[in-house]
Amino acid sequence: MKIALLSFEYPPETGFGGIGTYTWYQARALAKLGHEVHVLAGATESTDLRSTEHDGVRVFRFRGNGKLMRGAQKIEKLRMWWTKNRLENGLSMYDGLRTLLREHKYDLVEMPECGAEGLFINHLVRVPTLIKFHSPSRLIMQFYDVLPSDVTFCSLFEKIGMRGAGSFSSCSQFLADEVRQKLRIRRPIRVIPNGIDLQLFDSEELIDARSKFNIPSNGPVIFFSGRMERRKGIHLCQEIVSSILERYEATFVFAGQDLFNYMRDTLLPDWKSRKFKGSVHYLGKLDLRDVRSCLRQSDIFLLPSLWENCPYSCLEAMAAGCAVVGADQGGVPELIQDGANGLLARSDDAGAFVSCLERLIQDGDLRERLGAAARRSVEESFTDVNIASRSVDYYRECLNGHD
Repeated sequence: MKIALLSFEYPPETGFGGIGTYTWYQARALAKLGHEVHVLAGATESTDLRSTEHDGVRVFRFRGNGKLMRGAQKIEKLRMWWTKNRLENGLSMYDGLRTLLREHKYDLVEMPECGAEGLFINHLVRVPTLIKFHSPSRLIMQFYDVLPSDVTFCSLFEKIGMRGAGSFSSCSQFLADEVRQKLRIRRPIRVIPNGIDLQLFDSEELIDARSKFNIPSNGPVIFFSGRMERRKGIHLCQEIVSSILERYEATFVFAGQDLFNYMRDTLLPDWKSRKFKGSVHYLGKLDLRDVRSCLRQSDIFLLPSLWENCPYSCLEAMAAGCAVVGADQGGVPELIQDGANGLLARSDDAGAFVSCLERLIQDGDLRERLGAAARRSVEESFTDVNIASRSVDYYRECLNGHD
């Protein structure tokens, strides 16, 4: 098949989060299976269509600068930043795909809903399309300081894109159910989880993260990877870290963007004022190889998010053999079975996370058993090629009119 994956997010230039990570893994895996794969991604500045290649994938980047794009930018004056992003993205993806279609004919075009890549494409371009649900704005904007008008119009643009799609899939049953109930999407939604390339976690190219980042070797290392924002549960970490380090010689390592300066202005000053048995290290935003290296040399992965679909941070920790402590919400219980391949704590309950971490700090055998079980779970159910193969089967069903 000849498949196009559309996603504003795509590493390294625009690889901001889980959607970009999914597209990167999915594109590489589809190419491994012998399919011709093109990615249409965004760019940080206006640019004509340009292309690069990696791992058998051809990546096109485009960002428009026409009258409509310049008009969309005026929305910023209304402080509706999410809406502005969706409108700009929808326009750029429409222009970029139309340009590609002059030279290429795709069997199917897949895109996320969050970003409104299909705002115009799904209504104005004659090509089979599939939307994969990741994190609809209507469901997650409650965790951010945004205007009600931004929620309304941003969600509307995404919904318009959804209405014109040919087929739907979701990374978790949780999100498929949420979309049906809260977004009132009544058509079939196939659940296909995210996939991950295990070879990257066994690579000899991984660095000695403990040495590079001066991470102590005494006591267990507890790793948090994600944006330093409320949806990721960073506000719970003030109590979690203090409760653990006041009693245990352990190390907390945080990696990710501090978009709202919560780590800089609130957490780090508080922790520095306390006397701990262990230590805290904030590494900032890391590239993917450094994240994998940190995971390989960590003992426990902390995932206190308030809302997740099928989080790559969790899959990456499982692939690295970490014992995961995750929140019992969203799609996380579809990856982590409490007591079998990780531990689940009550969502938005710092004390529950402290209790789980204490169990793992005190019981090294339990850490090893859960970490090994997490790795087996990925080997059995979440490898990139397996997930891509399932996706291709569904693509063909969609094209045959059996979605």
